[in-house]
Amino acid sequence: QRTVTLLSSAHIPLSGRNPMLQEALGIRPHILVLNKMDLADPRRQLVSTRAGLAPGHRAAVTALLCVSLQIVPLVAKLVGNSPRYHRAESTEYSILVIGVPNVGKSSLINSLRRLHLKKGKATAVGGEPGITKAVLTRIQVCEKPLMYLVDTPGVLPPKLGDVETGMKLALCGAIRDHLVGEDIMADYLLYALNKRQQF
Repeated sequence: QRTVTLLSSAHIPLSGRNPMLQEALGIRPHILVLNKMDLADPRRQLVSTRAGLAPGHRAAVTALLCVSLQIVPLVAKLVGNSPRYHRAESTEYSILVIGVPNVGKSSLINSLRRLHLKKGKATAVGGEPGITKAVLTRIQVCEKPLMYLVDTPGVLPPKLGDVETGMKLALCGAIRDHLVGEDIMADYLLYALNKRQQF
């Protein structure tokens, strides 16, 4: 029984999602998790939440601590309600965690593992994109139900829709600073703050 967890940052709910990954999912059961709610503007959190939702998504929209409590039962319910995944011989869940670089995929896996198994880190995390370089083996995160997560490298679309999307991704750490230029990023950040009158 397989499902897919899409991870996106709450402070860039649309820019932080790869449209090609969404298309590739098709009818496979999937959950959209908006991560890093603490970094989102509190005045815009409702907007972020609505922007993150799309037809066919089940959303677990909370901070990482609460997400950890909700994901396991939500996955079990989602797969249980999908007739194509009713196979008596399979009692375990395999979940693929996907998203753009540096969105918190490895952190989510480690958090679920700590919560349900009381075990430490199973996958490396860091503050820059590109820490996970290959699809890793299945990592057990829960015993009842038996659930495994698979960490994946972050994937950006080959072409970004516009410059603004690229700047948002760079400012959130999905693109390495030197590829865009720190001066350009700082200039865009100042422009965005002035535009919202957040001085």
